Amino acid sequence: MRNLIFVGLIVACAVTFAVAANPHLITFGKPLPVKLFAGPNEEKSVDIKIRSLYVDGKLKEFTTGEPHDVTDRIFVVRRAYRLNDWLPEDEGANHKWKWQRGGWLMVDRETGRVSQISLPLFDPFYSVASWYRDYVAYCGLNDDATKLYAVVAQIGTRKAIVRKEIGTAKNGDLPDSECGAPDWQRQPIRVTFAPALGQKLTFAIRGHAADIATDASEE
Repeated sequence: MRNLIFVGLIVACAVTFAVAANPHLITFGKPLPVKLFAGPNEEKSVDIKIRSLYVDGKLKEFTTGEPHDVTDRIFVVRRAYRLNDWLPEDEGANHKWKWQRGGWLMVDRETGRVSQISLPLFDPFYSVASWYRDYVAYCGLNDDATKLYAVVAQIGTRKAIVRKEIGTAKNGDLPDSECGAPDWQRQPIRVTFAPALGQKLTFAIRGHAADIATDASEE
């Protein structure tokens, strides 16, 4: 009897280990074109493509844009979601949904966990994120959208590596209009910001710190 119990425990442990060792199946759905509305009265629209994110065949989130592999286990991708635009006085029971872009998601292939990444000053409408390794650079805005900041963050750290005011936000009608995607360089690691209303600014990244980098040719 004891031998049977011992064998049963070994089999149970082996099955548990096999299940835990197998990575989860992470898949994306077919790209679907949708409208992203912009402008003070949302009279303008921009075409974007969204894709559903599945974990083991179950829908977890909607995404937009291309994912970025941080490691062979973890990748990040931008979130998209539908916002309910229905008012009580609207006729009919059907809600009016409008697609919006959100922040960024981190996906663990081994555990199947999908979690949102907290990015300081990230604006879902204006910020364009540029990834390198586990660093992300973008132009962020303060709460009242009056000031523009150069921001560099790192996954796993709460405080931004770079958080520097670089000008006044112009609050244009089109998405991604405050500045383009920051440009990364390796060896040494640098990132350059190009705001729409201002001059380019480059930062040298050293671990969890950064310095403003100067170019001898520009001087």
